[in-house]
Amino acid sequence: TTIPRTFSGLGVPPKQLHKMANRRGRRDVLQTLDDRELLRRYRLDRAGIMFVVDLLRDAITSPTRRHNAITPETKVITTLRYLATGKMQQCSSDDLGLSQSSVSRVITQTLTVLSQPNIVTQFVSFPLDARTLHTHKRAFMDIAGFPGIVGVIDGTHVRIIAPSEDEAVFVNRRNFHSINVQIVFNGACKILDFVVKWPDSTHDARMLSESGIRQLFERRYVPANCHLLGDSGYPCKPWLLTPYLQPRQGPQLNYNRAHKTTRAVVERGIGQLKRRFHVLHGEVRLRPEKVSKVIIACAILHNICGSTPPEGNLIGKLDGPGSCDGSMLQKYMGLV
Repeated sequence: TTIPRTFSGLGVPPKQLHKMANRRGRRDVLQTLDDRELLRRYRLDRAGIMFVVDLLRDAITSPTRRHNAITPETKVITTLRYLATGKMQQCSSDDLGLSQSSVSRVITQTLTVLSQPNIVTQFVSFPLDARTLHTHKRAFMDIAGFPGIVGVIDGTHVRIIAPSEDEAVFVNRRNFHSINVQIVFNGACKILDFVVKWPDSTHDARMLSESGIRQLFERRYVPANCHLLGDSGYPCKPWLLTPYLQPRQGPQLNYNRAHKTTRAVVERGIGQLKRRFHVLHGEVRLRPEKVSKVIIACAILHNICGSTPPEGNLIGKLDGPGSCDGSMLQKYMGLV
């Protein structure tokens, strides 16, 4: 009879022993780390992390009654760490007591729930009411005197590994694989709308033509005298203003200057998003459909965090604009 390998004669198989060690080694980072360190690692302080946990709790709580089931708090923290660093290995080495396979499952589950439409629409939606649109117009007007602007639009590349299916359509003009993301920001770098379903060989103009934001404007859900600003890669429309390709001295040149200064908001917003969530900076080593969930989750969390940290926020001393505290979440959700 073959005697199974055991540890110190205790009769515990090595695989089970490893699981037991992981469970014993789990650390409650919400209790052991201060807000400064939580901000640095997870882009949210304790109140912010718990806000996201409570948002997702019902959907990510394990149905099992096992004593050592992974908690919603650990699932959210693990996912935030992955989005902040882009490295799953960093999650398993972060004293959370999870194996690499558990990290992968936890991140997949949390991203799937966070990217559901009922969650997305709570935090990312293009405003249609006159009061909010007027606020956006005033914010853009203050930048360079450009009237009637309610959003700025652009595309950005998110690099991915070569997919096993339809590989060629994901190759962009720089000869690497990526997803083309269409994104709209307001004057405070809050995301108003995004599209993440297109491979990077798709032209920006086609993405726009088949997007919901075009329908909102052309079906006149958005009131008259409201405009987006876009670069010359987009077609000029009554509701989408692009620069003159060969401006003349005088009004046309002045228009282009104001256009460029105002449209810089979208470039700044994309930069903030990618600095905040480094997973979007490098190559995302997931299938395209999973990468789309990563991008959606980052967009939602970007808006939850708020684009401009309060004065004196620790993140300004850590990673630049990019994280938030609990008071910002309360203000965002209208709780104070």
